[in-house]
Amino acid sequence: MIAAHALTRYYGRTRAVGNVTFDITGNGIIGLLGHNGAGKSTIMKMLSGYLEPSGGSVEIDGHDMMQDARKVQRTLGYLPESLPLYPEMLVADYLDYAAALKGIKSSNRPAAIREALLATDLVARAVEPIDSLSRGLKQRVGVAQAIMGQPKLLILDEPTNGLDPSQTEQMRELIRRLSRQATVILSTHIMQEVDALCDRVLILNEGRLVLDKSMETLRNSQTLLLRSCQSVSNLGDLLADLPDVASVERRNSKPERAEFLLQINPGADQDTAAGTIGQAVVSAGARLHTLEPLGHDLDAIFREATREAAGE
Repeated sequence: MIAAHALTRYYGRTRAVGNVTFDITGNGIIGLLGHNGAGKSTIMKMLSGYLEPSGGSVEIDGHDMMQDARKVQRTLGYLPESLPLYPEMLVADYLDYAAALKGIKSSNRPAAIREALLATDLVARAVEPIDSLSRGLKQRVGVAQAIMGQPKLLILDEPTNGLDPSQTEQMRELIRRLSRQATVILSTHIMQEVDALCDRVLILNEGRLVLDKSMETLRNSQTLLLRSCQSVSNLGDLLADLPDVASVERRNSKPERAEFLLQINPGADQDTAAGTIGQAVVSAGARLHTLEPLGHDLDAIFREATREAAGE
């Protein structure tokens, strides 16, 4: 659906984004994660057609953004970090205005507005002035204008910025619902946001893409934690000889229990390896207490990715 190739953007002599390439297909939530100034908002503006890249290209559904910007923009919704709402307008009037800007025909606007109000739980606020709404409700108005016309792609820049915990959870639930029918690109500098919502994460550092992985891959590392009884003294050596095991690290053990960290070979199936390991423990005459994967901590992954990118 989205093909970004070698995206680059300069502001004067300052490079904000450099040679970023990625592809996105199917529905789901993709997180753009990075420090402030990492290039997240610039990439989103280029994906939406708001900014032209200094180099590279963006294709959405096979259409080049540079060649067919207006056509592409009718198929996407965009919530910038600072959406210009008009405080004196009623919610419904503002959405009607936004629908007109999107090119939605006047005969189709009432249905589009109604669908957006229902999706964002704003029906009861439709005839209230935007200025009277809380920050969380104003953010929902911003999402409502983004989803009118049932876009296939939603670009949300810091949608929970400034919200309290209750408003944040409401916004997260709304984003989850929207992702069932659209691809959502979510920009944030909050790792908990990515962990709570995203199916895939792109980590940016100083305008460069330094990591692109699914959250499932990040959560399920190739490291297994094994706890067993101490009845077999050479259990670590036996485990190290298994074909799927790359390394064995014995950790501090209690008198009645041995504990090992097993690194599985790259490319090996974790379930198959775990079955072989469990069988080896039992065959050796030891009792298997625990055998489980150790998931990576996203905060640690982020620090490692940005540190390696900086050459530290």
